[in-house]
Amino acid sequence: MCGIIGAIADNDVVSTLLEGLRRVEYRGYDSAGLSIQDGCRINTRRAVGKLQALREHIAEDPIQGMLGIAHTRWATHGRPSKENAHPHATGRVSVVHNGIIENFHELREECQSKGVTFLSQTDTEVISWLLDLALDDGLSPIDAFSSVLPKLKGAYALAVIWSSEPETLMGARVGSPLAVGYGAEGRYLGSDALALAHVCDAISYLEDGDFVVANRREVTIFDRQGHKTTRDITPLVSEQYLVERGQYRHFMLKEMFEQPTVVGQTIARHVDMAQNSAIHADAIHAMSQSNSITFLGCGTAHYAGIMGRYWFEEYAGLPSDAEIASEYRYRKNAARKNHMVCVVSQSGETSDTLAAMRHASSYGYSVLGVVNVPHSSMAREAEYLLPTHAGVEIGVASTKALACQMAVLATTSVLLGYERGVLSEEQKQSCLKDLVNLPRLMGATLETDNVLQKLAKTLLATRYFLVLGRGGLYPVALEAALKVKELSYVSAEGYPSGELKHGPIALIEDGVPVVCLLHEDIEPEKAISNLEEVHARGARVIAIGDHKVLERVSADDVEKICIPSSSRIQAAFAHLIPMQMLAYHLACMKGTDVDQPRNLAKSVTVE
Repeated sequence: MCGIIGAIADNDVVSTLLEGLRRVEYRGYDSAGLSIQDGCRINTRRAVGKLQALREHIAEDPIQGMLGIAHTRWATHGRPSKENAHPHATGRVSVVHNGIIENFHELREECQSKGVTFLSQTDTEVISWLLDLALDDGLSPIDAFSSVLPKLKGAYALAVIWSSEPETLMGARVGSPLAVGYGAEGRYLGSDALALAHVCDAISYLEDGDFVVANRREVTIFDRQGHKTTRDITPLVSEQYLVERGQYRHFMLKEMFEQPTVVGQTIARHVDMAQNSAIHADAIHAMSQSNSITFLGCGTAHYAGIMGRYWFEEYAGLPSDAEIASEYRYRKNAARKNHMVCVVSQSGETSDTLAAMRHASSYGYSVLGVVNVPHSSMAREAEYLLPTHAGVEIGVASTKALACQMAVLATTSVLLGYERGVLSEEQKQSCLKDLVNLPRLMGATLETDNVLQKLAKTLLATRYFLVLGRGGLYPVALEAALKVKELSYVSAEGYPSGELKHGPIALIEDGVPVVCLLHEDIEPEKAISNLEEVHARGARVIAIGDHKVLERVSADDVEKICIPSSSRIQAAFAHLIPMQMLAYHLACMKGTDVDQPRNLAKSVTVE
């Protein structure tokens, strides 16, 4: 959420900043703006809504300069408005900010006591005025910056420019990510590599508490204590950060159809089939020494963790649980011996998951990261890393990143099961063969797209949706319901089929759609019995499974979506895709913003 880009270069940076903002649109935003230092003063342009509104504003009232900062805002303090949009400038300083300043009320009162009149409701404007007031105290810009940072409580990434400093770009981070970019024409700041890939050939990630001072050719980084330091510089391959839709209507559609390819690539990077061994053997060995494991994540990543729990207990025999990171971090946990925590995150920057990870570390637990962004905070801080290799995912509603998380967890559970002596060589080979064949299975499942598009058309008037699944299909039901909610804004719930009679059945009446996820090897008799319960009460039942299990469903008016046959370890993958496509088509027909659903952000870096 929120995107930051800053630039100091040999040429006009307005187009560079706008392109950077386009590249971070996926993070979610409701307004955008930029400030340009033209050599003697700061000029700011802001607009509410999509980035195009800002482009039009700049076209009508042009600005130019070789130093600037830009921002896409996702509202936290204050409604979406031009006044609340970033940057926030005082005349002498301009600031963009990602995060939440928890003590901003106290700091606001301090500024007001010195005669400041605020024009916005945001916590960010407080930062700009604190910096301005520090100049009044006779401090230089860099001293003003370093004196204000310790006053800020909470999480933040900042980029700052000054009217008196046409050659200086400053930035800082605590909690929220910020990267420094190195390009042929200048130096840059950005929320992530994607924001900088169009102008940079190398990048370094600031550590917590760092602040940076940059000019066109030099970058000086200071640590939390104010000492000069260095951070690793990593080459940036721009081809890895292409963000074009190509022939597809939406990024989400493109990413759904990329799933067979990226899942295959992910598995190939975790299993050396030629040597019949794990590529990340150190992580597998560490897990084999653990007595138990807890999966932590938020939203879709939490559901991936629940799937991991099923696989790790079934195939590896390792006691497992899955918890919502935002809950885990705030409760006192009973200490466990030889316990491991696995954090699951696409971005590797999710605030609640990162805090939960650090909370777990305070207990002395080993930490494993299942992360898509290799240089993210979680990837750097975890003891062991299992990268997901999904590539850049632009759609806010996760598809291919989830599929790759699932692929990593399923593959790891099998390799761990063999390491722990739970699976024989023959059983391991059988499971790995099924996983290696996932791209073919997922590709065949995508061919049901037209059927699901027709089904979606009949569900346009639906106001409530229920998705049922047993065993390993229960987390798929949870994810399916989340996708329907996120994309089409229809109330939906995912439930274990066996819980139906303990509450949800009270909501069943004539015509209520109930999707039943069926699999021949996951309690089919009981799942079909649950299906018949809702059917008898007038529900519109939609059964998803292969031809064999669907033949067991006797009622003539049950709608059947036939998908390719799958093994037990493949089942979640096979059932995930049709639910993604159903949610997608329903959203398209309702006219919602599929790639950027309202009020949602791709990377939730604040609490």
